[in-house]
Amino acid sequence: MDPSPRPSPHVVLVASPCAGHVMPMAELARRLVAFHGCAATLVTFSGLAASLDAHSAAVLASLPASSVAAVTLPEVTLDDIPAGANIGTLIFELVLRSLPSLREFLRSIGGVAALVPDFFCGVVLDLAVQLGVPGYVFVPSNTASLAFMRRFVEVHDGAAPGEYRDLPDPLRLAGDVTIRVADMPDGYLDRSNPVFWQLLEEVRRYRRADGFLVNSFAEMEPTIVEEFKTAAERGAFPPVYPVGPFVRSSSDEPGESACLEWLDRQPAGSVVFVSFGSAGMLSVEQTRELAAGLEMSCHRFLWVVRMPSLDGESYDFGTDHRNDDDPLAWLPDGFLERTSGRGLAVASWAPQVRVLSHPATAAFVSHCGWNSALESVSAGVPMVAWPLYAEQKVNAVILTEEVAGVALCPAAARGGDGVVAREEVAAAVKELMDPGEKGSAMRRRAREMQVAAARARSPEGASCRALTVVVGKWKNAVQEER
Repeated sequence: MDPSPRPSPHVVLVASPCAGHVMPMAELARRLVAFHGCAATLVTFSGLAASLDAHSAAVLASLPASSVAAVTLPEVTLDDIPAGANIGTLIFELVLRSLPSLREFLRSIGGVAALVPDFFCGVVLDLAVQLGVPGYVFVPSNTASLAFMRRFVEVHDGAAPGEYRDLPDPLRLAGDVTIRVADMPDGYLDRSNPVFWQLLEEVRRYRRADGFLVNSFAEMEPTIVEEFKTAAERGAFPPVYPVGPFVRSSSDEPGESACLEWLDRQPAGSVVFVSFGSAGMLSVEQTRELAAGLEMSCHRFLWVVRMPSLDGESYDFGTDHRNDDDPLAWLPDGFLERTSGRGLAVASWAPQVRVLSHPATAAFVSHCGWNSALESVSAGVPMVAWPLYAEQKVNAVILTEEVAGVALCPAAARGGDGVVAREEVAAAVKELMDPGEKGSAMRRRAREMQVAAARARSPEGASCRALTVVVGKWKNAVQEER
């Protein structure tokens, strides 16, 4: 019997340049090193947009340099891609064109035990095959998104007739969990858009993965998690491991903020926090309707106001809006004065993790970005779901009473195409904040999910155990090679 200690596997994680991807992968890297005996390197890309590069740099700087290595690949040219191309197309091209640099880096360090690309970097699985190491795809959102992507390929490869949006509605994900065509991400709906075919090819690659690590936990999506387990046992799909939630530490956010001082002066459980993430944007009309709805609700609020969209887009990944002109100037005349006793509007940014965990915060009006959703769940704060882009409508389905039961979604917000009127904004806030059966049930469910999230990521929790299983496979592979 060999008494020598088992070697630490060196895991290389590859994150696409999206704020919602780099952060949870950094948390995964920390956890692999701190609790699972791994060495970890986090690889990111550069050159897509200055604001994304800055965000990636900030996340990498927060990593413990003594334990997690950080590498940024050289820029590649994207000048030949047509103006106005979908952000997904740009990311896929950036990753593809960066493969030679990534291959050279991996060969230079040697001893890689596993590659873990995120789901925009599926082409990296080809490098895992070339190196003869396991390749696991990291899904920064939920198992529902992965289930949808699986069904997307199955339906398409089954040669269903007609345009994808003409398929029967709703589409079954698992058990009794379904998704309407109206809730599907736009990129999967239009076959005339190049990103449709890029997504199709990307998801086909997933079948070659050795497994998936998903930023969720079993109690959040039990039916979908169980169906993936059954599929893996039948050999119908690679194993899926819920290993989340990965939530950034409040210590990673900048220092004191005036909004935290304001929260300190508010009664416990009295404030509605309103924020649409780092890229979400509302139209001028919607910004004014939201303001009027908050005023009509008569509840305290803390609103992170961003510059409105002037071109109809609901997101902007390429701009750091903290340097904008004053977005508060777009609010209705007299709004700030009329609500000064019970509301605070701040420009562009707030320390979200600390705001959500503050005793005064009682509800969260959110765009349903998955990082924000998990931060809210981990703080025990119920949500008003207001999805804007990407997979956020899928997230809203999971967060609402249909699955997790921690959010309500105004009908107009769920549709995603029209303006959510002030009356609907006020009604949603009141339903969540006022005494009543539905609001009380969601507040109770949010507290239950908070406990479940903490339990899942604890040393004895299901997510931690699942990650231990995967790391055990990597360690065994390293041992066999030696």
